[in-house]
Amino acid sequence: GGGGGQVIPPVFLFVLDTVAIISIYLIATLSLNVQYGYTGIADFGKSAGVAVGAYVVGAIPGRLLAALLAVEGDYIWDNTPVVSAINGVLSSDVALSLGTLVLALLLAAGFGAAFGFLASYPVARLKGEYLAIFMLAVSEAMRYVFHCYVPAIGGPYGVLTPDPFGFLGAYRIAGASLIITGISLALFYYAERLAKSPLGRTLRAIRDCDIAAEVLGKDVASYRTKIMVLSSAMAAVAGALYAFYITYVSAIAYDRVTWTFWPWTILIIGGMANNLGVMVGTVAFIVLKRLIIIFKRPLEPFLPFDVVWLEYILLGLMLILMLMFKPEGLLPEKPTRTIDLSKYEARLRRQQG
Repeated sequence: GGGGGQVIPPVFLFVLDTVAIISIYLIATLSLNVQYGYTGIADFGKSAGVAVGAYVVGAIPGRLLAALLAVEGDYIWDNTPVVSAINGVLSSDVALSLGTLVLALLLAAGFGAAFGFLASYPVARLKGEYLAIFMLAVSEAMRYVFHCYVPAIGGPYGVLTPDPFGFLGAYRIAGASLIITGISLALFYYAERLAKSPLGRTLRAIRDCDIAAEVLGKDVASYRTKIMVLSSAMAAVAGALYAFYITYVSAIAYDRVTWTFWPWTILIIGGMANNLGVMVGTVAFIVLKRLIIIFKRPLEPFLPFDVVWLEYILLGLMLILMLMFKPEGLLPEKPTRTIDLSKYEARLRRQQG
């Protein structure tokens, strides 16, 4: 954020930073909601879709900008001076910065969609826990491959990424939060329209009984493939935004707890097949998680375990209590009304009268 603290009070910086993280997790959890909440495709490898977007940001935009701006040095081994030179140009070129952001998000969505398409092949053959475990294995394998393969994104060292928000200067966090929130709300609107469309009702039918959907003439395998492509593209956008926001990519950071277990927890808390519930759950979860991180140190003398585990214990306990007493989530799924029968009946009576 550069000199952000000199212009914006720290408490507002914290709030803006929290809003950005909420928006990123909202996109990731919406992708899971479309995939599992509406379609019933269990995915314990959501971190893989998010990681694809981050890896794209770590590998492609910096190399393209270095070639375009004729920056000397190896992008991996001279990463810091190369990215610093790129950021020096981006900080004074708004058009190039925004172009970099848009292009990178499109590339991330494209690679995410391609990953979803490849991962969709087992979907037609695997169901339930088998597919979930398969996706978990894929995500873990991909994470360690990129962690060990240095030429892609620096291996265990990671890479700095170009900063498309750098032109905002002291207001970087505020501006980045606003842009990320705007993208998140746009995807939320899209997910809502999808849920209320005929496609959304078809997805629910597939989720509830895929055999009945096939009997009614629906190509279940085709629908599942499309949803895998869509949800992976959305998750990749979340990963790309997160990478640009923190301006750093490390393969090992996209682990199953942070980017698979937490989105699942948010989905359960908020309510499956309810996008508004996902939004409420995301806000509640991220705010609580950050408050625990801030205030856990004073509790250290009173805890019989290392305070570093407090957030995992409390958030896990919250998940258990939700499953015990309100398994449908804070905002349960609501039936989608397709026809306003009262208006139809009134019109029918007028025609008969």
